[in-house]
Amino acid sequence: MMSVRQMLTALVAIVLVCGAMSLAQAQSTSSKGTAKPAAPAPAPAVAAAGGAEPTLVGQFGTWGAYTATPNGKKVCFALAKPSSSKTNPPNRPRDPAYAFVSTRPAEKVSNEVSIMIGYTLKPGSESTLEVGGGSYAMYTQGDGLWIKNAAEEERMVDAMRKSADVTVKGVSAKGTETTDTFSLKGLAQALDRLAQDCRR
Repeated sequence: MMSVRQMLTALVAIVLVCGAMSLAQAQSTSSKGTAKPAAPAPAPAVAAAGGAEPTLVGQFGTWGAYTATPNGKKVCFALAKPSSSKTNPPNRPRDPAYAFVSTRPAEKVSNEVSIMIGYTLKPGSESTLEVGGGSYAMYTQGDGLWIKNAAEEERMVDAMRKSADVTVKGVSAKGTETTDTFSLKGLAQALDRLAQDCRR
């Protein structure tokens, strides 16, 4: 059985591969959504996501709001890339990073924040997410970060809705320190839109 994280990562991979092309088509085609991106998503990602291709339901500032139905279960998520990224030592290679807020009604999960950091994190390391004057400990697994204390997640999301940006710090398996800053412009609107879409 595929884990939720694998499924979400696969969905995001599809979004990133189809990326700008899907966005351009979503903006230029009618609401029927019949256009398919010309660039196919990698077969493993499509298979992992149960063949469900995410649909862009709106672009709000830097945040795209998407819905998908992998394996017949609805998933809604907001996705953004960092507005700035730094590494120490400088210019270390890494894959694109992105922040991701997902809602999965079938699992009674609402507004779960995760960061895909673009490299393998140092095993056992902790990272931090800083927003609205607060700092939240994040646990690491592979190339992903999730909040360590789930009881704080609602407060963290509330701070993200009201703040201008969020900063995420991590350490790679090779010891590279990274600092990514994500603009939060449009996040509140994206989450409000998804809250409506995910009720259906």
